[in-house]
Amino acid sequence: MKALHRKALYGWSVFDEARNLDFHSVLWVRPEGNVVIDPLPLSTHDAAHLRSLGGVAWVVVTNSDHVRTTRELVSAFGAKVAGPRAEAETFPLPCGRWLSTGEELVPGLVAVELHGSKTPGELALLLEDTTLVTGDLIRGHMGGRLNLLPEAKLKDPVQARASVRELLARGPRIDAVLVGDGWPVFRGGRTALEELSQPGATAAP
Repeated sequence: MKALHRKALYGWSVFDEARNLDFHSVLWVRPEGNVVIDPLPLSTHDAAHLRSLGGVAWVVVTNSDHVRTTRELVSAFGAKVAGPRAEAETFPLPCGRWLSTGEELVPGLVAVELHGSKTPGELALLLEDTTLVTGDLIRGHMGGRLNLLPEAKLKDPVQARASVRELLARGPRIDAVLVGDGWPVFRGGRTALEELSQPGATAAP
């Protein structure tokens, strides 16, 4: 796994040829138990690295399209699963916690529901006030910029931009944005979110 922009954060990626971008997963290493967000398949090397860092206590799935290899981590490590409360009725696997806006899964990791995406109540996660982790709605199809999910997949573009503004209100200290799809923004993430929140900003092609 790759070391990210701050101590105790790691990531691994899979390149999707059809979309011509990387998908990402995030690991937060904590003495009280590690948290993984939207886990992709692990290479043999990355699986060994994960074990050496203490395995997984919690898996957070931001939306039902990002279940990915959650079941395998539950089987391998006895991990508990947290998912979006708005999808509780239809989610494809059982969850130990259902998260909605303002709920803290573990100290320092706060959920914010996003609206207008392809699934209801998709989660974004604010890590210790300065790092935002997103699933599908907010992504990075071009280095140094953020964009929304393609217009054809958005349920409500107005709600989607309102969700970006809510993130800005709840996270005045956001600096890094770790997207599930595309290029992350390690510095200046708040500025990139502000640009994305404007009515004239474009979604992905």
